[in-house]
Amino acid sequence: MQPVIVSAPGSLMLMGEHAVLHGQRALVAAVNRRLRVTLRCRADRQVRLRSALGAWNTTLDAMKIQPPFRFVLAVLRRHRGALAGGVDVDIESDFSHEVGFGSSAAVTVALLQALTVLCPALQRRSPGWLFLEARRIIRAVQGVGSGADAAASIRGGLLLYRAAPLLIRRWDLRHPLTAVYSGAKRTTPEVIRQVQAARRRQPQLFAGLFRLMDQCVGRAWPALRRRDERAFGALLDLHQGLLDALGVSNAALAEICRRLRADPGIRGAKISGSGLGDCVVGWGRSAGTCAPYPLFALDIESHGVRVERG
Repeated sequence: MQPVIVSAPGSLMLMGEHAVLHGQRALVAAVNRRLRVTLRCRADRQVRLRSALGAWNTTLDAMKIQPPFRFVLAVLRRHRGALAGGVDVDIESDFSHEVGFGSSAAVTVALLQALTVLCPALQRRSPGWLFLEARRIIRAVQGVGSGADAAASIRGGLLLYRAAPLLIRRWDLRHPLTAVYSGAKRTTPEVIRQVQAARRRQPQLFAGLFRLMDQCVGRAWPALRRRDERAFGALLDLHQGLLDALGVSNAALAEICRRLRADPGIRGAKISGSGLGDCVVGWGRSAGTCAPYPLFALDIESHGVRVERG
C-alpha cells in the first residue's frame, strides 16, 4: 500500500490568549509554514517514529505516552484498534518545534487525518469529528487547551474562535504577518498555571481583564472586515497591555513589541501565545530585522489540513 501523506499548517494566536480558556473569543490565524506526516502500514506490530526530534521505536501493544512524541503516541494509542498492524510515521516540518507556531496541534491534526484516510472505521465519523478529536487529545496530553490552534490547522485562514459554546467563523483573508522569536519559551501549561494562580488571588480583576480581551476581539473582527488596519493595529497594541497586566510579558517581549511598532511595515504588535517567552506577532511585513532575535516573514495560509497522497 502506498504511504499516506498529510500536511497541516502551523498557527499564530492574534488575540484572546488565556481569555479563550474562560469562555471568551479569540482570533487565530493559520500560517504558511506546514508540517507533513507520512504514514506507512507495516505487516508486524511495530511502531516507528522519525522526526527532527529523533527516533522512537515501540509496538502497538506497548505504547506509552511520553516525550518527545507525546501527541503522536496519544493519537496512535487511542486509535490502535482501527489499525490492522503497525505503522511507520515520518514527520517533517517547515518550522522548528521550539518556535510557537502550533506544532503540537498541527501534528495531531495531520496524523488524525492520515489515520482517517487509512482506516475505514474512522471514515464513517461525522464531519466535525476531526476537530473534536484533536482538541480532546491535546487536552488529554497537556491538561489544558482551547482548541484554537487545532481549528486553525484544520480550517486554514483567519478564525474567530470560542471554545464554549463552540464558535468557529472563518475568513479567507490574505495578509502578511511578522513573527519574532524571543529566544526562549516556557510551556503553555506552565504559563497557564502561573496565570491561574494570580487569578485566584484577584478573581474579579482577572475576570475584567478577560472581558476586555473579548471586547478587543469583538472590535477587531469587524475592523478587519472593513479593512481598517489602523484600528486593528491599535487593538493589537491595546491587547498587549492587557497581557502585560496578566503578568505574561518580559523584557525581551516588550523590547520586540517596541521595535516592531517602530517599523513602518507593521501595524500593531503583541505576544502570540501564552507568553513569558516565545513569539511576538506583528500585523504586516517588517521592513528590516530584529537582530539578535530571529524574524519570520509569514502570510496567513488559506489552506488547512490536506491529503497530499493517499
